[in-house]
Amino acid sequence: APYVGADLGVMEADTIRMRTTAKGLKPFVMTNMKTQDGLKEVIAFIETKGMLRAN
Repeated sequence: APYVGADLGVMEADTIRMRTTAKGLKPFVMTNMKTQDGLKEVIAFIETKGMLRAN
């Protein structure tokens, strides 16, 4: 984000604002695929909610 002038705090606040519904906050994960930060959370979501298994 810093290389393109993006502010992660603003991105997270915007995500929360756009993913909040009358039923609550829809799931999301802030990730960094270059460092794999957040990758485990993405895999866990796919496995549990998508009923898929990583091999």
